[in-house]
Amino acid sequence: MRSAPTILHLDMDAFFASVEQASKPSLRGKAVVVGGLGPRGVVATASYEARIFGVHSAMPMAQARRLAPNAAYLVPRFALYRSVSEQVMALLAALSPLVEPLSLDEAFVDLEAGGTAWDERSARLAGQKLRADIRAVTGLTGSVGLAASKMLAKIASEQAKPDGLVLIEPGTERALLEPLTVRTLPGVGPATGDHLRRAGIHTVGELAEAGEDELVRLLGKAHGHALFAMALARDERPVVAERETKSVSVEDTYDVDIHDRVRVGTEVRRLADRCVRRLRAAGLSGRTIVLKVRRYDFSTLTRSETLRGPTDDPAVVREAAGRLLDSVDTTGGVRLLGVGVSGLADYTQEDLFAQAAGRDAGDTPYEEDETAQTPEREAPAERRWPAGHDVRHSVYGHGWVQGSGLGRVTVRFETPLSEPGRVRTFRVGDPALEPAEPLPLVPRVPGEEEDVGAGGGVDAESS
Repeated sequence: MRSAPTILHLDMDAFFASVEQASKPSLRGKAVVVGGLGPRGVVATASYEARIFGVHSAMPMAQARRLAPNAAYLVPRFALYRSVSEQVMALLAALSPLVEPLSLDEAFVDLEAGGTAWDERSARLAGQKLRADIRAVTGLTGSVGLAASKMLAKIASEQAKPDGLVLIEPGTERALLEPLTVRTLPGVGPATGDHLRRAGIHTVGELAEAGEDELVRLLGKAHGHALFAMALARDERPVVAERETKSVSVEDTYDVDIHDRVRVGTEVRRLADRCVRRLRAAGLSGRTIVLKVRRYDFSTLTRSETLRGPTDDPAVVREAAGRLLDSVDTTGGVRLLGVGVSGLADYTQEDLFAQAAGRDAGDTPYEEDETAQTPEREAPAERRWPAGHDVRHSVYGHGWVQGSGLGRVTVRFETPLSEPGRVRTFRVGDPALEPAEPLPLVPRVPGEEEDVGAGGGVDAESS
């Protein structure tokens, strides 16, 4: 392990919810919950104001609504989150060539590899500057952990939340770890935690006292050795700049179980097309087609078929997924479907597989097939106006959807740079209202204001 705290871990604070609050002045300082709003939706992120009520990520949305009935419940805007994430990752890349993203809002950085830090003082300065730069560029806050290893840096950033910086000084690692729960360590989930608890091991200190032999006996050789090393603050894992993508997949959870076999087949074909679009966007192809089916009783089945070579042909993926579906009993209903491709490569053998499927590869253009699916996917009027998404009115300017239903859509007209705006209600088919792209969270040029149109963000409420 290193002698200086030159590994940095950044974790953006309540990222999705914070982006929503930054873009919606009326929600700042209020409880915000982002996730699937259907009966089976789950919480993706909750603001710190919502967490006070016990709402947390991965919680069923219905439970979150019971705990915080007055919170704002919004549908995720992943394109915006990715855009903000790219800004943050660009700041990290300026610190070092070794940046290991873990998700849109979390990453490790090897400051030593970039010559940015070499001791405790320079590491702290780098962390402080990063937090200031993130706020200036995105308007958001991030928590920073600095330590001599990845494990400790992540623990430090968790202790720094929200909007803080914690540096673990070399030599103090064991004392820091000992009182912490075993669940703090990477690889200790609920099952392992319960197993250790039944053995009388609750803290990292007790884990170290148990000894390596005892942990191997309890958890197996690989897991036992790894946890004992981490309990002693030993973590030699390097920051890895790029991780190889092992699979590409998409899945949908349905508000109501699907019983119609024809509808199930249609959904599988649609998912196969979405999966191929992701493959092509990444410049990849794959050999193994995977179908995932979660049935009415929550049992989950996975079926796979390996082709003779890699493909990114949508027809081939659709046909393979269809064959896999034929082997699954969906009689009781389906609540989730997914299609994935693994065994990835950066080349294809489209013609070979098209011939193997008994058709010419050019018979059904991908674009035409995608268009053909559109009528089957037409959603009810309410679904055209997802809660939290951006709209623009020809008179009132830019706003966001507060809710919709019964042929009406309610919009709050405000922008990231305005005061809280007024709320107005329209017919869902009002020709003056249309979907819009998100606006920047901070001015593109200092002092320059966005053109928000008549009434956008100016027609403020008194409070």
